[in-house]
Amino acid sequence: MFSLSEENYLKAIYHLEKQADSGVSTNAIAEQMDTKASSVTDMVKKLSDKDLAIYRKYQGVQLSEAGKQTALQIIRKHRLWEVFLVDKLNFSWDEVHEVAEQLEHIKSEKLITELDKFLDFPKRDPHGDPIPDAKGNFQVANKTLLSNLEIGDFGKVVGVKDSSSEFLKYLDKNNIALGREIHILDKEKFDESMLVEINEKQLRISPIVSSNIYIKS
Repeated sequence: MFSLSEENYLKAIYHLEKQADSGVSTNAIAEQMDTKASSVTDMVKKLSDKDLAIYRKYQGVQLSEAGKQTALQIIRKHRLWEVFLVDKLNFSWDEVHEVAEQLEHIKSEKLITELDKFLDFPKRDPHGDPIPDAKGNFQVANKTLLSNLEIGDFGKVVGVKDSSSEFLKYLDKNNIALGREIHILDKEKFDESMLVEINEKQLRISPIVSSNIYIKS
């Protein structure tokens, strides 16, 4: 059994590790957790004492296999709850993250097993992210960022890199959702902005937007 704070750190380190070439710096963790580096050092020591993390000086922090599995189970719960909130309780995809952040700390394994079964074993959450199974396995999608596409390319929206409420509301406002087909009509060399066609409507999008939408081409 782990504290809420320990679980949040494990999940944060897991996500940061996926973006890092080697270990994760304590400064990166502090920024992610919005806390002081000294607090991160204390927590890393606690996680190391429980064999959940490995810290090497000048190499950063890495999760042990036990730490990774624990993080994946927290992520599994979070994403299953997001599916439940959207599919069964009519939440919009920009409303679910903060609620799921609370629900992910429920300890009952039976509840999560039955929730998974009740939802008919979904593979992806409302934002297109894969849902780990009970053993921590998940499907890796063949995807790329919209910003990597060129003029004339087609692609289907399969996920988002930025799942903030503000960004998701922007996508809703412009009728950009999972499964939507996007056709690249033009791409500016100067600033990489794009003119795209979605649902027979043309839309000019910025590099910030195109670099936060995952596409399967």
